[in-house]
Amino acid sequence: MTDPLDEVFRHEVGRCTATLIRVLGDIDLAEDAVAEAFAIAAELWPRTGIPPNPGGWITTTARNRAIDRLRRESTRSEWHLAAHRLHIENMDPDHNPELDRLDDFVDIVADDQLRLMFLCAHPALAADAQVALILRLLGGLETGEIAKAFVVSETTMAQRIVRAKRKLHDNHASYRIPGAAELPDRLSAVLAAIYLIYTEGHTATSGRTLTRTDLSTEAIGLGRTLVELMPDEPEAIGLLALMLLTESRRPTRIAADGTMVRLADQDRTRWDRDLISECHDLVRTCLRRSQPGPFQIQAAIAAVHADAPTAVATDWSQIVALYDQLYVLRPNPVVALNRSVAIAELHGPAGGLAALAEIDPASLENYHPYHAASADLLARAGLHQEAVAAYERAIELTTNPVERDFLVRQRAVLERRVIPEVR
Repeated sequence: MTDPLDEVFRHEVGRCTATLIRVLGDIDLAEDAVAEAFAIAAELWPRTGIPPNPGGWITTTARNRAIDRLRRESTRSEWHLAAHRLHIENMDPDHNPELDRLDDFVDIVADDQLRLMFLCAHPALAADAQVALILRLLGGLETGEIAKAFVVSETTMAQRIVRAKRKLHDNHASYRIPGAAELPDRLSAVLAAIYLIYTEGHTATSGRTLTRTDLSTEAIGLGRTLVELMPDEPEAIGLLALMLLTESRRPTRIAADGTMVRLADQDRTRWDRDLISECHDLVRTCLRRSQPGPFQIQAAIAAVHADAPTAVATDWSQIVALYDQLYVLRPNPVVALNRSVAIAELHGPAGGLAALAEIDPASLENYHPYHAASADLLARAGLHQEAVAAYERAIELTTNPVERDFLVRQRAVLERRVIPEVR
């Protein structure tokens, strides 16, 4: 696909798939129909041009192709069920309890994409499978991008997604409509998926640029809609605050020459103070609820960074204390890694390396931030040769070219120091 078509695909595939799942009630059928519609667009649009409403065109074309497929394969029982669901919205609500339930759900969750996120967060699936399925179907993320977020191989993630879809299909649960009382139980998976969409937009797995603003904007929009839907859920508020605080730094993450700028080196006078002010209000709202959760704590950490006028003025003792709280709630190696970096800022590189040594290296062997952080701490501790080796592993694992170039420059600086040591 050409770049304009690829941009349409990235922007519209999640929304179109969400709409088709709602209409068809069958995940695989919806995915196939949307894929077929994009294939048709790839052949047609270079000649006719991209239509004014490309998402509407894709959705309509996919729906028509699905109807054609249902008619061709109408002897199969699953297509009978899908055909029934396809026409459910045209039935008489007085004689259709399922339609009444659907109408109630649409009234509760007006956003089509958010509604399908709650549907995919089905209790029949494990938590990580819920999130992975949401990201694949509705977030517009490729399997490799999702695998990076979960720190697993692409093959492992592909198998998880296939098993999740099969389980929903086998249990006839792919369009099980939750009631309003069930939404809080499904919220954590939806929050996690939105955050991972944002993080992929913040630092893209691949592509020519460091960021993908389409994904970041989409995630923030979903976050705002979710807070409007569930204003009494402090974790939803915490997630929105975390994303907006992170977004406030976007203008300073890339230098004029296109290179990446570390947080410590960013021009804080250019951070978006309006967003920061809005987020402080959100964080205070969370504090008043006194129901701390992972996203609220991460938002508080981001707020501490935002409060510091310079990098050296950062209250690292408060950040370490917040990471201690976060680790109690989420005792995973990624949180431990971030805590180690904070400890290094508070107690020096030796303290950070000691905290890093407590993490099982196998758990983060294929996670490039682990090796990049190790390289930085080793370099600061004067262990330059070891730092160069860690940078090489980080560079090997990094797929974003802007981020990789930054690591290459860091390694080059160290190599110039290592050569005299060897002599």
